[in-house]
Amino acid sequence: MIDWLREHQGLLWSMAGLSVATLVLAVIVLPVLLARMPADYFVRKTPPQGSWRGRHPLLQAALHVVKNALGGMLALAGIALLLLPGQGLVTILAGVALLDFPGKRHLELRIIRVPGILRAVNWLRGRAHRPPLQIEGEGEGARDPARPGS
Repeated sequence: MIDWLREHQGLLWSMAGLSVATLVLAVIVLPVLLARMPADYFVRKTPPQGSWRGRHPLLQAALHVVKNALGGMLALAGIALLLLPGQGLVTILAGVALLDFPGKRHLELRIIRVPGILRAVNWLRGRAHRPPLQIEGEGEGARDPARPGS
């Protein structure tokens, strides 16, 4: 085992670097993205209008590519954080929110309805002085897992 570790030092350093990078990503980028998310993001029937949608088509396409690339990196970092220390599912949720693909809404709702995930997201939003997220069905007798006893 020790011989294998000596032979694969580069791999171990790469894994350590990935762990640090995902930690930095989760600590810095994740709270910003979750705080910027509208509180009614999960109850809207239509997606929120981005401020970049009325811009030049080339700029709009470039921003779309950048947004999806960032979403993909966050989703991959979240998958890595499932194995490494960190908030893996919360990071995956933030990445998925930035991506555009069929079935996105269903996946987002499945992730956010996990009580621990909703609690963590609303805690991060509270630290940024933002209101908690509203979940689809709330107000119609649905139970909000972030609020015990509701």
